[in-house]
Amino acid sequence: MLKRTLPLFSLVLAALLPMHSQAATPDTRLHDNLLTLAPKLNRQVLGHALDAVNCASRQGTAAADRLAVIDFSLPSSEKRLWIFDLKQRKLLLNDFVAHGSKSGDNLASNFSNIEGSHQSSIGLFRSSESYDGKHGYSLRMDGLEPGFNDRARERAIVIHGADYVNPEWISRQGRIGRSQGCPAVRPEITEKVVDSLKDGQLVFTWYPDPQWLKTSSFLNCPGPRLADRNNSHRHAGDS
Repeated sequence: MLKRTLPLFSLVLAALLPMHSQAATPDTRLHDNLLTLAPKLNRQVLGHALDAVNCASRQGTAAADRLAVIDFSLPSSEKRLWIFDLKQRKLLLNDFVAHGSKSGDNLASNFSNIEGSHQSSIGLFRSSESYDGKHGYSLRMDGLEPGFNDRARERAIVIHGADYVNPEWISRQGRIGRSQGCPAVRPEITEKVVDSLKDGQLVFTWYPDPQWLKTSSFLNCPGPRLADRNNSHRHAGDS
């Protein structure tokens, strides 16, 4: 009886192992393709974003077709919002995005999950419904990271257009305008941004906060990670 069951067990195990390996292995080709499309996006930030997407999928979050990456370590005077089509491997947009007025001046350095803080939040968000509100066409988001952004809906942290997200302000005051915590964008691109991200896409906002990097469940999944690969690549090239 044992001799008969072992081959069957081996076949089942062989069928399952590739699936497990595939789920656990990061897609380095996707990372490299997107980096080619967005060479000004830090390779390790993109690695963290894709690691978060991969980990969220493994934890049961429905797969997304599009991903927005916001690098809050960059000044607001730079284009620090990227939106990618993950299925077609295309860059849909690279533009300016505001941070909260209490997060910092041109450079953001303070982040919060507290209502009324007027600070931005970091981490992985899932987009939800679009709507017409006081800022016009807008997009609600749900934060997926307890303690860091999971009060986003309660705080009304949404993507919306705002006149103060104006590149012409940079020459006058060294930065674009600031929000009350929302990742606001230029009015001219609001429709494209909202339509690209509504109904269950993913938004990843980055800042090298030590506590978040240490405790985020999406950045610390078991197994190989693109961010680790990028870190090793960077150190290998240091002189």
